[in-house]
Amino acid sequence: MKAKLGISPIAWWNDDLPQLSDDLSLEECLRQSRSAGFTGMEQGRRFPSTAAEMLPALKKADVTLCGGWFSATLANEPMEANKRRIQPMIDLFKAVNAPLIVYGEVGLSIQGDRSRPLASKPRLSSAEMKDYGAKVSEFAKWVEAQGMPIVYHHHMGAVVETEAELDAFMAASDIALLFDAGHMAFAGGDVLGCIDKHHRRIRHVHTKDVRMEVIDTLDRTGESFLDAVIKGAFTVPGDGSLDFGAIVKKLADYGYEGWFVVEAEQDPKKAPPLKMAQIGHKELMRVMTAAGYEVVA
Repeated sequence: MKAKLGISPIAWWNDDLPQLSDDLSLEECLRQSRSAGFTGMEQGRRFPSTAAEMLPALKKADVTLCGGWFSATLANEPMEANKRRIQPMIDLFKAVNAPLIVYGEVGLSIQGDRSRPLASKPRLSSAEMKDYGAKVSEFAKWVEAQGMPIVYHHHMGAVVETEAELDAFMAASDIALLFDAGHMAFAGGDVLGCIDKHHRRIRHVHTKDVRMEVIDTLDRTGESFLDAVIKGAFTVPGDGSLDFGAIVKKLADYGYEGWFVVEAEQDPKKAPPLKMAQIGHKELMRVMTAAGYEVVA
């Protein structure tokens, strides 16, 4: 089985918490990630918006664009508004040969609002979830009809956060899934059990690790998702609480092939991004080799 290793620039520049960012260029971020062994990087806020600018930067670093987050709002805004906003991203990602777009629901979400505690996350009724799943499915079909795959990212603070919500959403939709072990562990879900249930639709994997000693002491009635990030809830594989050997083996057993992307937002002053990238790459290479993967560029 073949797989590729990518990383998110969120360790270098945090989109929601600019204070958790290194003051370095796109070129240096790409250089550091490639020197750590990663051949792909997901889009970040310092990436150029045109293929004419992006392709030379990627080529110089010997890195490809392996995805990127679209802030979707189908939970509370019209379909047409979302289509208009994603169209330039579709055109750009096709031009740079990116493998997919990540659908991240921010409609109704509290994930980017530090004043909103974790316990105040939005919750959809059974009927609302069915309606939402149908809308996302329609949107995904429209995006993919243009030749661009799209995957759904379950996320803390959003309408699909918990294992039960993911199960309900998957039953109500037919969009492919981005599985994020860290977000599912933070939400209290059974990471391996979710892979068992939804492996047929997993098309992209975020290898986000967590520090359960931080998560377990959060006051969810008073502290927000961003508070948790600042406290160090997330980290890279090999530096946290999750058993990525078991997680990767489970994915391998089901024949998953594709990108494994390290995404770990931390304070770069406390967790130097290059060092953390090296730790994450080393651990993933160890567990992926043990699971029978051939890591390719």
